Amino acid sequence: MQHRLHAPVQPRAIRMMALLPVVLAAVLAAGCGDKGSSEGKATQAAARVNGAEITVHQINQVLERQQGLRPEQADAAGRNILEGLIDQQLAVAKAEEQKLDRDPQIMQLLEATRRNILARAYIERSAAAGAGTPGGDEIRKYFDEKPALFSQRKLYALQEFTVPATPEQTKATIEALKKARTPAEYAEALKASGLKFTTQQVTQAAEGLPLAIVDQLAKVNDGESLFITAKDGFKAILVIASRPQPVSFDQAKPAIEQFLTAERRRQFAQKELKAMRDAAKIEYLGKFAEKPASAASGAEGGVASTPSVAASSADAAASTGVDADALSKGLSGLK
Repeated sequence: MQHRLHAPVQPRAIRMMALLPVVLAAVLAAGCGDKGSSEGKATQAAARVNGAEITVHQINQVLERQQGLRPEQADAAGRNILEGLIDQQLAVAKAEEQKLDRDPQIMQLLEATRRNILARAYIERSAAAGAGTPGGDEIRKYFDEKPALFSQRKLYALQEFTVPATPEQTKATIEALKKARTPAEYAEALKASGLKFTTQQVTQAAEGLPLAIVDQLAKVNDGESLFITAKDGFKAILVIASRPQPVSFDQAKPAIEQFLTAERRRQFAQKELKAMRDAAKIEYLGKFAEKPASAASGAEGGVASTPSVAASSADAAASTGVDADALSKGLSGLK
């Protein structure tokens, strides 16, 4: 069913996992500090904690990862980040004092994290360099092919009903609900069916809805519903009211460009992983000698088997303000 947008571990191991970000941050921060010594103002000290410096460069690194941060919020956010880095440094010092960075299990965790960072960095940079950016014709084509998102965009007041049911119950209940036109009538019909349900009312613009249903919902009139069925039940989306709120091409262009750039990078990452697998000699051993057919070399197989690396294509987009939700974020402020 589509939804709206929206092995036991030993206690000692859990403690080590909790400390990993702290210790790793110390290693990375130290590296950043050394590298930044020649970067002038970007690495000026922001605080000293028992003699250890926390730099403006470290604060900026964290700020760069804050999505949706407005310019006027940067100063306050930077001060909050500094306080967090101070707490972190105090904990790191204690961890080093107790030689936790030499504990074999923590060393293994640090190495695993280092490998993950390197793999993600390669995919991010490769995707950013190789994917390119969409041209004006591609952006225009996307705009023209998605009228429900742009030229015929609407703002909706919706009442959503999520109903667990068997396929037989789903069919009968939907037939009854087709006669309902208000939330109250819906609730009465569902109560009469004897089925349990949950409901919520939302006000949402087209780009804030799952892209898979935007075109379908655009054809639904006020007082009518869109039904989404699954094996375990259905979701009914009642359009209480809607009003046109179109977006021009010039308004939508930056958001579309971000969205298509993120998609290009995701596709490039999949192709790159497939190419690397095709070129590599991979041997499955022991109980993994007979790998599932779905894990065969290929874009989908490679991505599925290495989620943390595949996800880096989205991270690469996010690092430049582009992510899978760029379209929604880009249009959310338009009127």
